[in-house]
Amino acid sequence: MYDIIGDVHGHAQLLKKLLLELGYRKTDVGYSHPERKAIFVGDFINRGPQIRKTIKTIRSMVENGNALAVLGNHEISIIISHIKNKGYPFLQSDISEIKTLQEFVEFPDEWSSHIKWLRSLPLFLEMGDIRVVHACWSDLAVDFIKQNLPPGKIKKGIFRQINKNPASEYGQSIWTLTKGLQFKMPGDLKIINNKGTSPRSFRMRWWEDPKGKTFEEMSFENKYRLPDYTVPPEIVPSGLPYNENNPIVFFGHYCRNNGPYIIKSNICCLDACINGTNTLLAYRWEGEKTLSESNLISIKN
Repeated sequence: MYDIIGDVHGHAQLLKKLLLELGYRKTDVGYSHPERKAIFVGDFINRGPQIRKTIKTIRSMVENGNALAVLGNHEISIIISHIKNKGYPFLQSDISEIKTLQEFVEFPDEWSSHIKWLRSLPLFLEMGDIRVVHACWSDLAVDFIKQNLPPGKIKKGIFRQINKNPASEYGQSIWTLTKGLQFKMPGDLKIINNKGTSPRSFRMRWWEDPKGKTFEEMSFENKYRLPDYTVPPEIVPSGLPYNENNPIVFFGHYCRNNGPYIIKSNICCLDACINGTNTLLAYRWEGEKTLSESNLISIKN
């Protein structure tokens, strides 16, 4: 059985506490459990105080068969940055990546090794009764990846392509899986959120049909409240409705703060917004077909 762990973002000490709470023990080959395996939903770099230690912990678990992991948008972005800058840190790097790169200034070979390892991780997992992805499950994107990306290390050219042309099929598929769906406001439409600003885009509840919903009902885990009036039918975007009969899907990415984390009976977001709440979340899956609140395990500093 599996323990699915939310976005760690460099908080190695909290990860250690969570693993111990879940019954994992540290051995010569990293943390392991006699009967279970961990699954990380991506975004284990950037932001936190112990990024280098976090990567070491997760990589050791994966390489020794004690865990699985998928790529998140933070990993995708830093791989692109590394390739674009030919391995030199800080050149054109996003501010969120600087903290990660600073920890590896004196360990460039180790960082290059981690980049190669990150490129070997999958973008999603299908495991019979459960699925794991960082941000959004899209059958279209999953099928494209299956047909066009061979198993194993993702080639550098793919990352160059999605950086240069995010609207390409590779770009759309990879960013959909790792960033989810965003509704981009038409240029001639202005709405005001509860903070008095006018957002040009916002994250969507990708698993629901957006037809007939208000702006607020269509949005998901944004840092503001959108208007409670119906999105004009002329601009309603396409969603990716997720049938209740589909396998359970676990993801992170959306910074849920205080939850709820179980969104529907087969949809679970495990991002507890660790940098703001000091909380790391996991779901202990025991083979059930319907998610249960009692299987959520959280650790707080």
